[in-house]
Amino acid sequence: MTTYQSAPRKHTAETAQTMVDVRYEVDRLDRVLVEILAERQSFMDAAARIKPKREAVRDEPRIEQVVSNVLEACNEHGLAPEIAEPVWRLLIEQSIAYEYRSYDNLKKPDTRSS
Repeated sequence: MTTYQSAPRKHTAETAQTMVDVRYEVDRLDRVLVEILAERQSFMDAAARIKPKREAVRDEPRIEQVVSNVLEACNEHGLAPEIAEPVWRLLIEQSIAYEYRSYDNLKKPDTRSS
């Protein structure tokens, strides 16, 4: 299991008393999100390597499954769906664009002369 690096947590939403407290925690969480997103991106590289055809990069049923999974997790963790759904749809679209680039870089024909 991956462990993400984080500055020490100093406050919860309930114990934060100042905007300095709030901003510290938001910045701390943003750094963790960057680590998580970088790991997620690495799996787009793996998908590009594994998929046999470029047409397989965009998979509409999978997109809807991911969004559905996220919305279900929102209920468990108290994340507002009106925040989560557009964020994940943008993340998915950007991930697909990244995966196309990765696929093209991995599968481009060798143009070196013999």
